[in-house]
Amino acid sequence: MQQRRLGPLQVSALGLGCMGMSEFYGSGDEAESIATIHRAVELGVTFLDTADMYGVGRNEELVGRAIADRRDRVVLATKFGNVRGPNGERLGISGKPDYVRQACEASLRRLKVDVIDLYYQHRVDPDTPIEDTVGAMADLVRQGKVRFLGLSEAGPQTIRRAHAVHPIAALQTEYSLWSRDPEDEILPLLRELGIGFVPYSPLGRGFLTGQIRSVDDLAEDDFRRNSPRFQGENFRKNLDLVREIEAMAREKGCAPSQLALAWVLAQGEDIVPIPGTKRRRYLEENVGALDVSLTPEDLARIDRIIPPGAAAGTRYPEAGMRMVGL
Repeated sequence: MQQRRLGPLQVSALGLGCMGMSEFYGSGDEAESIATIHRAVELGVTFLDTADMYGVGRNEELVGRAIADRRDRVVLATKFGNVRGPNGERLGISGKPDYVRQACEASLRRLKVDVIDLYYQHRVDPDTPIEDTVGAMADLVRQGKVRFLGLSEAGPQTIRRAHAVHPIAALQTEYSLWSRDPEDEILPLLRELGIGFVPYSPLGRGFLTGQIRSVDDLAEDDFRRNSPRFQGENFRKNLDLVREIEAMAREKGCAPSQLALAWVLAQGEDIVPIPGTKRRRYLEENVGALDVSLTPEDLARIDRIIPPGAAAGTRYPEAGMRMVGL
């Protein structure tokens, strides 16, 4: 397995997003999810991504069970900040120092580990200075409960201020062929500061795989049904982009998902995408993207057929968009 660096942290070139195993993408199968994590480790995918909000803690518990006998082979990332009640109700965002400490202790318990390798603030709390939040996170590093710190969906000034308090190893943000906003300010800043980049939803929440032809392909409780990019005319326009990807993938002799992932991987050695899946067959397909080589001509062609801003619709509903880039 190819290795890459997120600041000082070495990880597999491709990670595994575990969110969908517990929530948001329809019902899950715990046995298959655990088998998928085991297969990932077997294939050399050692970078696992979860969060305390996924399944209201259930995802961390699942990941903890899956890695119990192979903890030393895994780089474990989790997140705090999106506060939810016991029934899943959303209670806002918190980066308050006391909450940071409480959230970390709860994650350690659910994961059944002594230390979290990479601890992210999931969303920036607009009501708490980032210096206070990262100061509390840095205390966790000094206490040996966390190894490295990360941010998710933070804006340029927040990243710079956070990094001045304690080195930030990685920023996680949505990035794919249909979400290229980080190229403008975020990626240049990360490279200036030596921070690694972890794209989530590198397959456009599954849209870029070509597996979704209609909103009816999604389960009734799938959160993508509420995503602007999966609705009405936006869906039809975005399907045209997928057809372009499919045509090029056929020429390259790979799956559309592999082409889309290969493109993300080709954007820099400091980029480690975390495609999510709860099934072994899609995991294996994703790992195959590491064998897809894109020439400069291929990359230029992709830029022509899917230029920045080509996707129709925002990546979250209005309320979700207000919580990114702070």
